Amino acid sequence: MKCEESAIDTPLNLREVGRLRVLRALFDTESTSRSELVQVTGLSRATVSSLVADLLAAGLVEESEPDDQARPTGRPAQIITVRASAAYAVGADIGHQHVRVALCDLSGTPIWNDAVATDVDRAPGKTLDLAADLVHRALRERNVEARRVLGLGVDIAAPVRDPHGVLEAHGIMPGWVGVQPGAELERRTGLPTRLANDANAGALAERMYGAARNVDDMIYIRLSAGIGAGIISGGRHLRGAGGLAGEIGHIRATPEGRVCRCGNRGCLETVASPIAIARLLETSWGYPVAVSDLLPLIKNGDRGAVRALEDAAEEIGRVLANLVTMLNPELIVVGGDLAAAGDRLFQPMTRAIRRYALAPAAESVRVTGGRLGDHAEVRGAAGMVLADAPRVLTATLAR
Repeated sequence: MKCEESAIDTPLNLREVGRLRVLRALFDTESTSRSELVQVTGLSRATVSSLVADLLAAGLVEESEPDDQARPTGRPAQIITVRASAAYAVGADIGHQHVRVALCDLSGTPIWNDAVATDVDRAPGKTLDLAADLVHRALRERNVEARRVLGLGVDIAAPVRDPHGVLEAHGIMPGWVGVQPGAELERRTGLPTRLANDANAGALAERMYGAARNVDDMIYIRLSAGIGAGIISGGRHLRGAGGLAGEIGHIRATPEGRVCRCGNRGCLETVASPIAIARLLETSWGYPVAVSDLLPLIKNGDRGAVRALEDAAEEIGRVLANLVTMLNPELIVVGGDLAAAGDRLFQPMTRAIRRYALAPAAESVRVTGGRLGDHAEVRGAAGMVLADAPRVLTATLAR
């Protein structure tokens, strides 16, 4: 069921429009009946029955008896659901220090997932080769033919102006300046490919599958080797003219701080990223402290590590307070390496937001950890493809 972009853009006839409405309704709900589809789509009962028959014949949906058999009388309505194994999407998450790939079914559930640690920032060719190898391995090991894959979604730890264009990674991923990751991976895998910033992918995943389900105003903040935010306002992603919306890691936190890799001084990343916290402890204690040491130290209540984390959380909260005042989100979801610190991180962040944001906005926002952990970004990358699955599948059936 692999579909080229030209097929996606092909004008739909009336029957295809009806099929698209039915598929969208089915993707929006875990299961539904024909009568409920009539209400949701506005189509006639006869049309819905005919379209469902088409989708059943194509193997895109399946029907079953309802779990609740305690209906008064008469034949129970058949439940219609999308057949998760009818097609697939692949996600690839390219961070500063890793590549992760997941093969997901139509429900967004990963059926294959693996990650490899690697030095990404100065090795674009090697990194893209590794990502493509992981994609091919996923399909091979799960015995999924490429024609059944709707596409490849890729997220990367750099601003993305154009999902199909050149990456603008000056000062962030220096070796990637001028590289076209989407086009390069499409060439290497043969799959239609979409590209997004990693924090935007994380925001999409948490909204589709995680802690922010159905929340229209939210901020996802990723606290890892870099710090970035994915912003959804009024149900729409805010990306900015150059894909730079949400790059809060490069907002100045301390006027006389360290010089950041972006070239500015005192950016939030230089004081509040896991790397910055580990560096601070190493300088204070006089012996090496790795990022992997932080969470065990914090979990065991080491006073120095806890204090360093709380100070970092305070700085993150101060920066987030400006976004809370400007955007008035309902929810802030925290992901990335530091999220596992839990309330030791969230509480000082929340206090800082309460102190520095406009009071009504500060009082209405909640801070919580993400539910998808290390898999948020890769599931969001696949989710970019799955979000358009009804249209892609409709266009595919019309061919």
